[in-house]
Amino acid sequence: MKSNETLQQNVEDAIKWEPSLHAAEIGVIVKNGVVTLTGTVDSYSKKLEAEHAVRNVAGVLAVVPKIEVVLAGSAIKTDEDIAASALAALKSSWSVPDKDIRLKVHNGWVYLEGDMRWNYQKDAADRAVQDLAGVKGVINNLKIKSESHDKLEQKLVEDALKRHWSINADNIRVKVSGTNVTLEGTVGSLYQKREAARIAWKTPGVYTVDNNLEVEYDYAYT
Repeated sequence: MKSNETLQQNVEDAIKWEPSLHAAEIGVIVKNGVVTLTGTVDSYSKKLEAEHAVRNVAGVLAVVPKIEVVLAGSAIKTDEDIAASALAALKSSWSVPDKDIRLKVHNGWVYLEGDMRWNYQKDAADRAVQDLAGVKGVINNLKIKSESHDKLEQKLVEDALKRHWSINADNIRVKVSGTNVTLEGTVGSLYQKREAARIAWKTPGVYTVDNNLEVEYDYAYT
């Protein structure tokens, strides 16, 4: 059995392992596989790095991010400066159709809106702005409107899941309705859950993915 104390130590060690993070700034609370992160960091990218490190720890069922971004004086930028930097970053990214994105900045938070043809473009837009100086957070409201309007084939998604080395596709049920893909069943980690959704998003014609997969482990918490 893996105790809450053991999982907490694993999570704290994972945070310490990341050279960009200062473990003393981040608090870790664990209860039955749910990890809550608290504290403050001096950049949005560090907050994301901490969340990513924790999600990759075996035994983590869910992450509740309560880390606050508190910028140092020299890192504080006006919304106008952030907007200019964000527009330039989106334009310089080859995978982002920047002309289809509407951008707004308010109190250091960047809001992205518009329609993308592929989910990788949505993700690329997020990455392009999250490391910019002065950014406290990113709200990505970009929607997927694929150029392909052919009926989605359930078997295409199922076969793609079976090809992935880390996923036991036998435990995943795929449902297709119009341009929507729904994933149900169980996986062994948050990583596998995210990978399954990423694969589903690659399906031509998909507009939305409902990831209802549950994370299950072979051991209990004490």
